[in-house]
Amino acid sequence: MSDIFIGIDVGGTNFRLGVVQDLRVIWEKRFPADFSGVCRRQSAAEALETITATLNDAVSEARAAYPVIRAIGIGFPGFIAPSTKHVISSPNLPHLSNADIVTPLERRTGLSVALENDASAAAYGEFVLSPQSNGDLIYLGLGTGVGGGLVLQGKLHGGVHGVAMEIGHLTVERGGRLCGCGNRGCLEQYASTNGVVQTYAELTGKTLSAYDIAQAAQQKENVAISAFERAGEYLAGALAHIAKVVDVSDVVIGGGMSASWSLMQVTFERRLSEDLIPALRGKVKVRLSQAQDQAGIIGAAMLAGRQG
Repeated sequence: MSDIFIGIDVGGTNFRLGVVQDLRVIWEKRFPADFSGVCRRQSAAEALETITATLNDAVSEARAAYPVIRAIGIGFPGFIAPSTKHVISSPNLPHLSNADIVTPLERRTGLSVALENDASAAAYGEFVLSPQSNGDLIYLGLGTGVGGGLVLQGKLHGGVHGVAMEIGHLTVERGGRLCGCGNRGCLEQYASTNGVVQTYAELTGKTLSAYDIAQAAQQKENVAISAFERAGEYLAGALAHIAKVVDVSDVVIGGGMSASWSLMQVTFERRLSEDLIPALRGKVKVRLSQAQDQAGIIGAAMLAGRQG
């Protein structure tokens, strides 16, 4: 029987845990957990205790169904130090600073724990599910923020300081909207669901959810269409610069907002072609994830297996 691992994909208001065997999620559950609110209401030490205790409870539930678990992998939203695997900081989970989630969770569970940035975990998941011949892949995760992950020659590349491919925090509008990272004009303030909401509000004076704006765009409301087109344009401009630096041709788009890809695609492709240097035009292949939103779970689990 092949090894079984747990993969956890952590968000600000919930997390999903999956039991993974042979690159398949054989058990999955979504757990409500307002970690973003916890980090705002509690001290850093209290928030860390709440997070680890909540994750431990979920792991215990999974182990009740599948007792033979080899290791745990976690995709976590934030900057992860490569040497210590501490959470350096998290723009969407304030007050976490040099936080050690791994040690207390290993102590509680008795299992090895691998911690990685959530978008990097998803990138690795996409790679193991559909490996390309050259072993290179860029992942762009569109959700409440914009995450990025990079696989080079079959290995996840997080950078010396754990911030490689933080595409969501590329400055695309100098002096623009304030971001949770502390800078202004970051990509995720324009190309995420939150970005679409802000763009629509600026254009109309009305605040709607990204889902409602997408529905309005499907009904041919021009302002709603424009909000998504702007998101696609900003995303393409950022990707064009990254492609000129790392020269990777396989790009996967994932995350919840990728369900609205058709609203961004035309503008995205036009801007990408315009901004790429001629030597790369037509060579950067962008595809939607086919992982049913499980790439983060699978990637985290496989990173746990590799660590073990």
